[in-house]
Amino acid sequence: MLQKQREASSFEIEMELDKLSSLPGHVIDQILSQLPIKDAVRTSVLSRKWRYRWAKIPHLVFDNQCVPVPSQDQTSGKNKLIHIIDHVLLLHNGPIQKFKLSHRDLIGISDVDRWILYLSRSTIKEFVLEIWKGQRYKLPSCLFSFENLIHLELFNCLLKPPSTFKGFRSLKSLDLQHVTLAQDAFENLISSCPLLEKLTLMNFDGFTHLKIDSPNLQFFDIGGVFEYISFENTFQLTLVSVGLYANRSDGDMFLEAIKWHRFFTNLPHVRRLEIQCHFLKYLATGGAPRMLPKPCSDLNYLSMRINFNDWEENSAALCILSSSPNLLELELLARAEEHNAVEKVTYSWVEDHYKCHLEHLRLVKIAGISGIRSELDFIRFLLLYSPLLERMTIKPASLDGGWDLMKELLRFRRASVQAEIVYLDP
Repeated sequence: MLQKQREASSFEIEMELDKLSSLPGHVIDQILSQLPIKDAVRTSVLSRKWRYRWAKIPHLVFDNQCVPVPSQDQTSGKNKLIHIIDHVLLLHNGPIQKFKLSHRDLIGISDVDRWILYLSRSTIKEFVLEIWKGQRYKLPSCLFSFENLIHLELFNCLLKPPSTFKGFRSLKSLDLQHVTLAQDAFENLISSCPLLEKLTLMNFDGFTHLKIDSPNLQFFDIGGVFEYISFENTFQLTLVSVGLYANRSDGDMFLEAIKWHRFFTNLPHVRRLEIQCHFLKYLATGGAPRMLPKPCSDLNYLSMRINFNDWEENSAALCILSSSPNLLELELLARAEEHNAVEKVTYSWVEDHYKCHLEHLRLVKIAGISGIRSELDFIRFLLLYSPLLERMTIKPASLDGGWDLMKELLRFRRASVQAEIVYLDP
């Protein structure tokens, strides 16, 4: 009986292996592309057809799934990762389209240099390098010879392009986080990527003036410490997120007061605008106009971090709202410093801006408020001048006074008969 069970089990295994062997090559490749690289290599034992099929995988990803970060013996994890990458690159016999290295362990600089040199001989299209430990890694000059790059993503790196660098002519997506780059090198890099569509800059140093000249740019996300930002030839930009990671309240810290004109003039078709951290304060320095030089007619989503206790920031926010005639969704987050501030604003949204009608606004989300007068006045303004408002979601900073706040909100008049106020606990 036991012998028959063994024979049946063996037969079932052979049947499963036959099924695996009969799969079309493109199906096998698709399966392998979904597996961590270590598991893809292990498939060599399945059958002759699968043997070394992994060596043709065009996408190579080496991360914590490949080699988990050791809890104690860091050296063994590091050596194992280096061995795996060396082994895969040595046996790989097909084109490499994507290479990603993102591991929480400390990796030797000479090893990374060697891998990048190897990849420079391939027609790589996507390159992702995230160095999580140690000083910023200085990229070797051979990286700038990746002529076929479409996506480049770097974390904790130092970039110094050689004088012969002519740009990444095919690059469409550039993501730089925790990088060091000289001012002239940054401007040359951006202007030398004519097909660039998506640009992300986070926590950078070496340059403080951002002049973005990119005719095909559609998505721009920036967060860091900088003094100046302007757009030129960016008429395709539709999604912009900008945050200033330092609270520079002194107007002398900034350059001449040309912020409003230069920031918005070349954003005629922006559809989604996110103003993070202290950037609204930056725009408000020196006062804000009642209206932008040209309205943001395509803007349908606006998100702002705002200090409602700051008169200038309130004016700046109203300027943007008044210049967004087709706004559909508004999201506001009260900045933390206002919670402990002494209430000092005598500014009245309703009285000063009764001509600002948000004719198309439907959804509003407000978070982080504490129930001070300026916040309530702004909410009352939105309810009075948004005739198509469907829902307003309010989430306070704390539970203190929540019931009193809710009662106050329910007493406000509304221009929209279908407007619903949803109160969420913090």
